[in-house]
Amino acid sequence: MKIKLHYFKELDGIRAIAALMIIFFHFFRSLHTNNTVILMVQKFATFGQTGVSLFFVLSGFLITRILLSTKEGPGYFLNFYLRRTLRIFPLYYFFLALWYFAIPLLISTDTPPFSEQIYFWTYLQNFAYTFKWPAEGPTHFWSLAVEEHFYLFWPFLVYFLSKKALHNTIWFLVIVALLVRVLLVYNGYGTFYFTFARIDELTIGGLLALWEVKGKLKTIKPGKFTIAIVILLLPTLGLWFATGGSGLAWIQVVKFIPLSFIYFCVVGFVVTASANHWVNRFLKWKFFSFTGKISYGLYVYHPACFLITEHYLKNSSAALIFLVGIVTSYTISFLSYHFFESKFLIFKKYFEYKSNDTKAPEKNAALE
Repeated sequence: MKIKLHYFKELDGIRAIAALMIIFFHFFRSLHTNNTVILMVQKFATFGQTGVSLFFVLSGFLITRILLSTKEGPGYFLNFYLRRTLRIFPLYYFFLALWYFAIPLLISTDTPPFSEQIYFWTYLQNFAYTFKWPAEGPTHFWSLAVEEHFYLFWPFLVYFLSKKALHNTIWFLVIVALLVRVLLVYNGYGTFYFTFARIDELTIGGLLALWEVKGKLKTIKPGKFTIAIVILLLPTLGLWFATGGSGLAWIQVVKFIPLSFIYFCVVGFVVTASANHWVNRFLKWKFFSFTGKISYGLYVYHPACFLITEHYLKNSSAALIFLVGIVTSYTISFLSYHFFESKFLIFKKYFEYKSNDTKAPEKNAALE
């Protein structure tokens, strides 16, 4: 069966928004102030950490639709893993080298021993954070480990399972993630970082891709996704502002489920709405397209940019530190994309995705 993937420029805008949510969260989380206005902004910015959930759902959707469209084509596994390697590893390991050996020189800190670095070099940092192993490195890299673990097994499930079996497996993994969170909390561990406590967000994104391939999305009007977003978002926001930061055990167990489905509906709305809908026109704004294109670099570099900015402007206003940190993050991410990452990305042309009719499916820049 021939499967043709449609390119959604709007999804680059969604990825941009996710990146900006996380950047705002990281900046305001580090502020120490008694200013009432800033405290209110901090409370609102805390919701920005759910940008990771949006990343996960979007990645699950984009990865799964590529895998479903190419599973019967030549080089299915080879092309997928080599393309992912070219996209992820160069910047990942380059930044680790900067973090451990260059940044300490700039901010006058010590490089941690290799025994505390090893988890980051091997993509096990989220295990270390969950089970309290001694580890030191860029804390935001935990999410990159989760995605990398997802890439290790998900292509095999997509390849060997029928669409019906994959559908059932997605719901099975949602239940597994919930049970894992229960076990973690029961044993005194956090639920935020562990791969199998967050896998439901990625697989729920995969469910949307499965709906697309089955043609189900063509029968769903975007208004239904809007209604679902409102129904889910209002109580979620209420709980967030009422209990956020309290560390309640049951919140840590259940909170990722409504977040996953809110962002499932957000992506679902975008891919089913008309290209001329005001939301989609907004998401195709050039600033969002640009941000989405360099979003991987923004995610990787921004904590270091803020850290260095705060070190050298420690007596300056929060507004100035934020402005300089943002400009620096964008500048370095742009330069990194064009003068470093792109040098590896050009090799992806040798490993083009191919569907079963040998024609490469359309790609989305958010995935690339």
